[in-house]
Amino acid sequence: ISDASERFLNESTGTVAVITSDGRMIVGTLKGFDQTINLILDESHERVFSSSQGVEQVVLGLYIVRGDNVAVIGEIDEETDSALDLGNIRAEPLNSVVH
Repeated sequence: ISDASERFLNESTGTVAVITSDGRMIVGTLKGFDQTINLILDESHERVFSSSQGVEQVVLGLYIVRGDNVAVIGEIDEETDSALDLGNIRAEPLNSVVH
């Protein structure tokens, strides 16, 4: 784990979004991580995107994401996120990462 990654994970106290290598988007509160970027997320949910209907949110609760499955992690601005009308957002689901 790089110094910048470790600094981000240590300083992140709020909600994070994780995009996995299989194209899923999981949003939750970062509770912990280890040197291989295994993540522990609390109060998490998966946002399932569709081009024909709004974003579905599937409740996951306490969730562990394996580090080798993390493609991108970023902090969410909770004020901006809560203002989004997810029911009216249309988007194609993300494709899996191709190695």
